[in-house]
Amino acid sequence: MGWLGVSVLVRWLLGWLLSWHLPLLPRGQRRDGPRVSVLIPARNEETTLPHLLAYLGHQRFQADEVIVINDHSSDRTADVALEKAGDLPISVIQPPALAAGWCGKPWALHHGVAASSGELLVFLDADTEPGPEFLERLLALHQQLGGLVTVQPYHRTQRPYEQLSMLFNLVGLLAVPLGARCGVAFGPAMVTSRSDYERSGGHRAVANKVVEDWFLGHCYEKAGLPVSAFLGYGQIAYRMYPGGLIDLVIGFDKNFATAASQVRWPWMLAVMLWLSGLFWAAWCLPASLLGWPMLGTRDLLVNGLIYGAYALQLMVITRRVGRFSWINLIFPLPVLFFLGVFLLAILNLERGQVQWKGRTVSTR
Repeated sequence: MGWLGVSVLVRWLLGWLLSWHLPLLPRGQRRDGPRVSVLIPARNEETTLPHLLAYLGHQRFQADEVIVINDHSSDRTADVALEKAGDLPISVIQPPALAAGWCGKPWALHHGVAASSGELLVFLDADTEPGPEFLERLLALHQQLGGLVTVQPYHRTQRPYEQLSMLFNLVGLLAVPLGARCGVAFGPAMVTSRSDYERSGGHRAVANKVVEDWFLGHCYEKAGLPVSAFLGYGQIAYRMYPGGLIDLVIGFDKNFATAASQVRWPWMLAVMLWLSGLFWAAWCLPASLLGWPMLGTRDLLVNGLIYGAYALQLMVITRRVGRFSWINLIFPLPVLFFLGVFLLAILNLERGQVQWKGRTVSTR
């Protein structure tokens, strides 16, 4: 096989090892507990918010109050929230104008917490789609683990361009430990007690952070509180960046550099080794077919086997992450997309800002 073949094989096997522990939100039944408030930050979410409210209306466990924080939307977000409330105990608030030194989402949630009355605080992004058992499972797990319990939704893709995000979704999960008391937090779906939230410093402590969930998790850890993270496959989903390819690029761009700086180096090294094998496989088969410059063998059978092995691996390990199907068979495309956004993130890190939802967002 040669040293190069052994090296690629080891990196491929490393992918299986990294994906071995991707824990799902477990089953659980909530015991009687304190009052629950669901807080939904919403900026220009008139198209997504009705879906979330409908899903909340079909929950096995019903929250005591639902607060939509209208983050100075320029569309009908506030009106839609009230029109689609149904039987939900819903209220809509609008925080003051964004203060200096704050990012929009922490500012909205900070004021949402202040307006709420529950002892348990559930934070849900406006584009999430929770299944009927989700709230009950989330609250039951919090009763067991305490601290901050978070869930990464399953990425429901719809249009072809959305599948280009496959590697971002996958790498973001492989590069961190997951499970009970892992120290990692995912922002789309979180639950905490009010007392633990205040003890951690809450969103005031992460006021200027673009990736506020990661840093909020660090604040909980510094306060001696556990932070847990699970996958939402089968329980909660979302459709990321339905506004088009440009939104997809900017969305991952604004998070990429900040989040990468928070990954623990042993995990990042392992992921980079696996990625290098994936990049090799993405190059070698086209290179051997088209006569491009390359290292190693030009044997089509060998390169085809390497390519097929990585395609199979991607098909298996992305099943719990998102709806990625045919893109796994032509994975050189998401590899090129990943590298392009990575380079753009570096440029925007130097520039110090990007535009998102009508606001200038710092990338530093």
